Amino acid sequence: MYSGTTFRTKSGLVMGVHQKIDRVAHRHIKRHVSKMVHFPTAQEVLHFEGLNGPDGIKRKSPAKDEPWHYIDPKNPDDHVLIGMINDHIYNMAEALREGNTVRAAFEAAWMSHAITDGLTPAHHYPLEAKLEELRGGQSIETRITTKDKLVLPGKTRRHQIKNNWEYWGVKGVMTTHLGFELGVATTIAGLKFEDTAPKEKQYEAVQTDGFESVFKSILSHVDGLNMYEEFSRSGWTRHLATRTKKVLIPEIVRAVTLAWYQAVVIAEKK
Repeated sequence: MYSGTTFRTKSGLVMGVHQKIDRVAHRHIKRHVSKMVHFPTAQEVLHFEGLNGPDGIKRKSPAKDEPWHYIDPKNPDDHVLIGMINDHIYNMAEALREGNTVRAAFEAAWMSHAITDGLTPAHHYPLEAKLEELRGGQSIETRITTKDKLVLPGKTRRHQIKNNWEYWGVKGVMTTHLGFELGVATTIAGLKFEDTAPKEKQYEAVQTDGFESVFKSILSHVDGLNMYEEFSRSGWTRHLATRTKKVLIPEIVRAVTLAWYQAVVIAEKK
């Protein structure tokens, strides 16, 4: 999702989707944190978004320590992103237990970013496989410079132009990805999403089954909407805008809130 230009820390405060989700989720989680736990403020969490978030790392150091927030909802063996989220939950719980609000804020923000991306339909596209195909079999880790990341190679000049058009051209792989995320950002600008708190049974599910089970359920729901397929065919439509406002963003907000809640539960038990 869009998190600002990543050129300065406050660039996503108005249009940043990640920042909006964090602010709404923070309002929800405050009602479920006991006085035993010092949860970071919304401002402390937002400090680690945009320039200081995962998207900032992508701009500063392509392919080096860069989080890869893609997941195949139809592949039950795709555990990389879920493992990343679980690590953030554990680290956040430890930070909360120790009273380390800076570390807790970092883990909360980066965890939220991973969850939001993982539930974004554009991040269900098999981008890694497509990039390797367009790069002649080279893995994404070989993109060690900004140029490597922006300009695709080719066996000949003509082949290189073809690859780059398939990636950056009209209805190209990355053009479509960015277009979908921009559509979400413009659709939800100005909305507050007050009625997006998780239901009590969802909090109970986190306590009994853990967040991973809840995340998989929400992921399956989002995948069944087929929003990215619709966007690829028809562009941004009124139907997609309605789905975004009434289903997609509320589901993501609930997921982020519940993941933070899992960390709070673990911290309180310890």
